[in-house]
Amino acid sequence: MRLALLLLPLTLGGAADLDHSGWDLLLKRYVNTHHLVDYAAWKQHDVPALDAYLALLGRPWPVGLTPAARKAAMINAYNALTIRWILANYPVASIWRTDNPFQAARHVLNGRKISLDDIEAELRRTGDARIHAALVCAARSCPPLRAEAYTGPRVDAQLDDNTRQWLAAGGLNQFFPEKHMARVSMIFKWYRGDFEEGGLSLADFLSRYGRPGKYTAIEFNPYHWGLNDSSGLGSDYGGARFLLDRGRNLL
Repeated sequence: MRLALLLLPLTLGGAADLDHSGWDLLLKRYVNTHHLVDYAAWKQHDVPALDAYLALLGRPWPVGLTPAARKAAMINAYNALTIRWILANYPVASIWRTDNPFQAARHVLNGRKISLDDIEAELRRTGDARIHAALVCAARSCPPLRAEAYTGPRVDAQLDDNTRQWLAAGGLNQFFPEKHMARVSMIFKWYRGDFEEGGLSLADFLSRYGRPGKYTAIEFNPYHWGLNDSSGLGSDYGGARFLLDRGRNLL
């Protein structure tokens, strides 16, 4: 089954915007309630629909795009391009088994060549640490992949909700307020400075969006780089295979 999509820049309420409805339909179709992706079905049926959406994002964006609309579009772009890269290499047990997945400027966005790392860097420059709860790099330890597109008018509420969903996911983050201890995603270690901007501490962020408490001891869970595939592909990925693949990609 294929989607017939009309993906054109829109003007809503006088403000320039992008149409993310095609991406929204694809997410609803192929992301399950556990935030895993049915890559096999997506590759079989709807690669052209995803390519049509990415072609829209690849063209120069409307003049006057609001900061909120731009943020939503950048998040959608990161996740859509990641999924497209996986589909191009599927079946694959991990994104690290592909060729230079994050640093290669192989994508076109807003009329320019760009890498996934470039998109992440631009979003980090917004100073909004919640973007780490929305960017999904096709790994099992990633935050939940939201089964709807981010949009400018709703992006703030969507980021709040996804951050709370992420911290409530017991397989990724655990809170023990009675012991003043939290064990959280490695993302909080890798990007700790992002969560501590504005005079806040990491503990403050965790208490605000996770279980309230005073966390004086924070530990970090190992990161599972196996593919976030609904079929279970990649569930046993890790160990020496990850070290070899990461080393090969960092050469």
